[in-house]
Amino acid sequence: MTPKFNPRLRKASGFTLIELLVVIAIIAILAAILFPVFARAKAAAKQTQCLSNLKQIGAAITLYMGEYDDQFPAAIDPSDKFDPNLWASQPAFQARIPTMPMMHEALQPYVKSTEIFHCPSDSGTQVLDSHIPDPFYTSPSMFKTYGTSYFFRTEIAFKFFSQDKFQLPANVNVMFDGAGHWHGSGRGVESNDDPYTIYSLLSGYRYNSLFGDMHAKSLSYGGMQQAWATPL
Repeated sequence: MTPKFNPRLRKASGFTLIELLVVIAIIAILAAILFPVFARAKAAAKQTQCLSNLKQIGAAITLYMGEYDDQFPAAIDPSDKFDPNLWASQPAFQARIPTMPMMHEALQPYVKSTEIFHCPSDSGTQVLDSHIPDPFYTSPSMFKTYGTSYFFRTEIAFKFFSQDKFQLPANVNVMFDGAGHWHGSGRGVESNDDPYTIYSLLSGYRYNSLFGDMHAKSLSYGGMQQAWATPL
């Protein structure tokens, strides 16, 4: 008697080479789509943390001013301390630099952690964005090199400004990222870059900035220049 065919006894077969290649191709396509999304989400999270840092620094400045007749800290940033020739046109200001602490040192009693001076996107610098091509090499980060990722509009300290002296406090930059490529597109500017390359790089830069009224926001390179152009 001929046995009946039982489909459950059919020998299972594995994937063919073509099927495996199709699966791999689908995974590769999904990865190509998702990885940039994850990278953008990670960058956005770092920018949010950096803005939070600046707001906390603003709170520390406010506490400091409460104890010093509403005056901003008489402090400088790393570019002032280690490249004082930036102030060669203001010899009276330049002469005071050696006796002034850096901003993160002046504010240390008013912060819970020095990590608020660390921008998570800080990948160091080659030159000063505001004084190209002045070299300002920091590696692996500005925070690791000098203890802070942020610069200060030191003119405020040199002129013994208080918050209520600002003409337009919401437009005056007080603290800001040390470099625009940390939150922008492209690499940092290098000292041997030609003008066209510099212009192309700067157009993609962004800077987190703390303003005179203690709000913080992200600025394009043009927006940052506008803040610098705002008189105290």
